[in-house]
Amino acid sequence: MAHVAAPAAATTLFDKIWDAHVIEAFADDWALLHIDRQLLHDMSGSRSFQELEARALQAVQPQLSFATPDHTVSSAPGRTTTSAPLGLALERGAQSHRIRFFGLGERGQGIVHVMGPELGVVLPGSTVICGDSHTCTNGALGAMAFGVGTSELTHALATQALMQHKPRNMRIRFNGSLAPRVSAKDMILHAIGKLGAAAGTGHAIEYAGPAVEALSVESRMTLCNLSIEMGARIGMVAPDEKVFAWLAGRRFAPAGAMFEAAVAHWRTLRSDDGAEFHREDVIDVTQLAPQLTWGTSPEHEMAIDGTVPCDGEASDDGRRTAWREARTYMGLAPGARLEGQRIDRVFIGSCTNSRLEDLRAAAALLGNSRVAPHVEAWVVPGSEDTSRLARAEGLDEQFRAAGFQWREPGCSMCVAANGETAAPGQRVVSTSNRNFVGRQGLGVRTHLASPATAVACALAGELADPRNI
Repeated sequence: MAHVAAPAAATTLFDKIWDAHVIEAFADDWALLHIDRQLLHDMSGSRSFQELEARALQAVQPQLSFATPDHTVSSAPGRTTTSAPLGLALERGAQSHRIRFFGLGERGQGIVHVMGPELGVVLPGSTVICGDSHTCTNGALGAMAFGVGTSELTHALATQALMQHKPRNMRIRFNGSLAPRVSAKDMILHAIGKLGAAAGTGHAIEYAGPAVEALSVESRMTLCNLSIEMGARIGMVAPDEKVFAWLAGRRFAPAGAMFEAAVAHWRTLRSDDGAEFHREDVIDVTQLAPQLTWGTSPEHEMAIDGTVPCDGEASDDGRRTAWREARTYMGLAPGARLEGQRIDRVFIGSCTNSRLEDLRAAAALLGNSRVAPHVEAWVVPGSEDTSRLARAEGLDEQFRAAGFQWREPGCSMCVAANGETAAPGQRVVSTSNRNFVGRQGLGVRTHLASPATAVACALAGELADPRNI
């Protein structure tokens, strides 16, 4: 009797990529993985180079690593060089190990999670690491991308491999379609608020559903960027024709017949019908309003036209205490409306919302209006390439005419590691990803928002709904 092979089990997108990179499997879901790409920035990459030097080690495959300064560099207009010690250390380390370095003013320089996809360094099905928790951004291209510690980054530079514990599979399906002036930033803030900041802990999240499929590639990066704010190191979207078209012709992407062969493989990178997930959630975005955070965690979010939660709405004592502390820090009363709260600064930038699409969306709402006289508003493009494209379209002049400062590429006020902070007590509307206590400066009160909401707030001089422009 002929042997009939059993049908292959349905497999998730994450499992397909994980399995393809296992060098050796160990007990308890541990595995040694091959790492395809390493992205290095000044905060963590410089320290990894120092560790390599201390141990007399060399990067084993330098052509697979790419370095750029972003966290500690000034975004001041006209800056040409970095004097930050970590930026200089990154450049020296990259030169020593023959790793491609993108310096200030050079095409390719920028926030590491922006420049990697733009250059075609990040590809579907690849494993990508960086010493930064927001490396999950790159999962928007169908990559398995995650942040690592400095010692792990050093190990991967020296071996091109890394021991990892396999996370569980989670899928969030976004159904429906977005209303005008509601974006991917609103989708993911709402998901974090609904599911909680720890919902994805120990999981790799796949985002799916018609609302995700309708998003542009850059919007999917925004979605994946905040996966870590839900506790997940990995966030992914299955690659599709939008991704393939977006990658075609990029500087480090395959070309010609190699690109066509790659696309044929990339089309297999999706979760099979019937694939099982350890957790699944469904969110309908049809009625979703622009979202804004009110507290000191990304899960402290609400619709812009809502009210700050009261103690009685908390599900337990721990949450009740956290809410009280957050309200005190933010200077907000229980039941207060966010709309109408006076603001001091607006920051459009960060690896969450500093791409060309974000800048276009923000500029489109300016019209002939100007930033409120008491508000200081910045636009910080995510990369040199983004900045050049935006300037070619005249976006910089639109922002300047409206009273915004147009800055040089970098992380800037997102983490404030370069000293670009707001003043104590100031209220800031930020398109970044974290509103933690002191994140943007001592005593600074941060509200996370989309680029559209940030523009509405800048023009009004207070927390405002972009749907009313």
